[in-house]
Amino acid sequence: MTEDWRGAWTAALDELELDVSRIETMLADEHRHAGTPPADLWRPPTELGALPLELKPRADEILTRQLRVAEEIARRLTSNRQQMAMTSRLETGESVKRPVYVDCAM
Repeated sequence: MTEDWRGAWTAALDELELDVSRIETMLADEHRHAGTPPADLWRPPTELGALPLELKPRADEILTRQLRVAEEIARRLTSNRQQMAMTSRLETGESVKRPVYVDCAM
């Protein structure tokens, strides 16, 4: 039973680590993978019980990588929003121009 429990946790961590690796690869080569989301989203296993103590360092390392990836995704989303806001303010060169000011003195 103990070996099955440890093996189930090892398999779950393998799967989670593979998911994090895919996202890290996508972030490293964003142009190649821009339209390619991961095919299989990781889902936490159920009924595994407590994490074996000897797997805790590996689980902690995967968590650290997940947090780093999430932070990078948030940074890129913020950057994209800023770029969209900036480009929306640029003049397009089309014939319709917005007024520079409105004279309300009359």
